[in-house]
This record gives sequence, C-alpha cells and structure tokens, in this order.
Amino acid sequence: MIGTETLDRVIGKDVYDEAGQKIGSAAEVYLDDETGQPEWVTVRTGMFGTKESFVPIRDADLTADGVRVPVSKDRVKDAPKIDTDGHLSPQEEQELYRYYGMTGGTGTGMTDQGMDLEDTSGRGMAGTGMAGTGTDTDRNRHGTVGRDTSGPTTDDAMTRSEERLNVGTQRQEAGRARLRKYVVTENVTETVPVSHEEVRLEREPITDANVGDAMDGPAISEEEHEVTLHAERPVVDKEAVPVERVRMDKTTVTDEERVSADLRKEEIEVDGAADDKRRM
Repeated sequence: MIGTETLDRVIGKDVYDEAGQKIGSAAEVYLDDETGQPEWVTVRTGMFGTKESFVPIRDADLTADGVRVPVSKDRVKDAPKIDTDGHLSPQEEQELYRYYGMTGGTGTGMTDQGMDLEDTSGRGMAGTGMAGTGTDTDRNRHGTVGRDTSGPTTDDAMTRSEERLNVGTQRQEAGRARLRKYVVTENVTETVPVSHEEVRLEREPITDANVGDAMDGPAISEEEHEVTLHAERPVVDKEAVPVERVRMDKTTVTDEERVSADLRKEEIEVDGAADDKRRM
C-alpha cells in the first residue's frame, strides 16, 4: 500500500507491470481530493519519455527497483489520452476507471458504469496544481492556506532551490621527470705535427785537411756504411675528466583554465483561476 508518506519513493522511480516488465518512470502522483490518498500515477513512456499515461496506484507495491502496478504494460500503452494538467475532472477519472475495470474511490459509491456528477462534483485528482476546493477545511485541519497535493501538508510555503557552482583545485600527479646519463661516441679529428729523418748526401773534395782520412784503408775495396733513420708517429691517449654538474629542481607555473557546468534551479509558477501563470 502506497501512502502520502512514501511518495518520495515513487516520483522519478521506475514503474513495472504485474509481470515485472518495465513500463517507464513515474512523473506525478495524483491524490484523491476527499481522502488525500494516492490514486493515480503518470508514467513517462516511449523512447524519450515524451508520453505520459495514467496508471492506477491504489493497489501498487513499492519494491527495491521502484513501483509495481497491478496492470499490464500493454494495458498502459493503450490507456486513454488525458492531459496531465494537475487535476482530473470527474469525467476523466471515470473514463480511467472504466478502462482499467476499476470501481470508484473508497467511500464514493462510484461504479464502472457511471458517476453521479452532482454528488461527486467536488471529487477529482490533484497533482501539481490546486484542486480549488476545501480551503477552509484545510486551514482548520493543518493551520495553513491550502494543502499539499504531492505529499503530506507541512506548511503553506514552498522552498525553491537552485544549484551553485563551487570551483576549486585538486592537486594530483601529472607526470614524472628524471635525470638519466648515457654514453655517446663522437669522432674528434685534430692535426698533430710529426717529423722524420731523411738521408742527405754531402760531397766534399779531397784536400790537404782530409787526405789522411781518404787514404786510410785499401785503395780499392767494397764498403757499407749504415745510418739509422727516425720518424715520429701520432700517439692518442684518452682520459675522462669532469666538465659540469646537472641537477633537477621544480618551479610552479600558474595558468588559467575555464570551467563550465550545467546548473539546475527550481522555478515556482502560480496558477490562477483565470489560467494565467506567473513564474517566480
């Protein structure tokens, strides 16, 4: 049994038929003007939820997944097309009763064959709009002007809320940097001066000064004279020497980023007797 104290567990929840098939999501709950008890729920159906159908909620059950109603999904699909304007007229209510094979509400004496309009002219279903009846009784009972049609009456005011955007920063790891030393080989060419010895023949005539050396030895003979020649060759030697030191440090750079979000806010409309609406 679903009462006014559990309406918050109905609106916006998934609605399933008697076989457990999902029908859609609950949009609005309509209360009986006389008893104040939930009687109908509008269910958004279709691919994008653009269609709303009235479904009886009097004998529905609350489950962990949402709401289970005692009718089939196909039955809801072909339900009478009635505008969800916040109130059901007695004729619209009776049309729904006939379609679902239900009797009238508790204590009203209504059947699925007809309705005494004179006796039930004050009866209908109240949704988000105002039924327009019983204000003096409601004031005496609750101490407020009017009554809540979407749940139990608490006071005569409605709270309007809206979302605000709170922007801050969160520190998180963005990456890591490390120093790594590796060896590369490059070819270096330098020019080095080198020297070598070559043989140079010097001829001198026989004179009184060298005749003694010239005549020393046999007159005719074979002789050999050897001279050692030297030459320089480039020599390469390598050594490792320190050239610089490298370290890492961190610095903070501040940039600006734009953030955006969709914020929801509630609007309150006043429906007057002449069907004029004002938004606050």
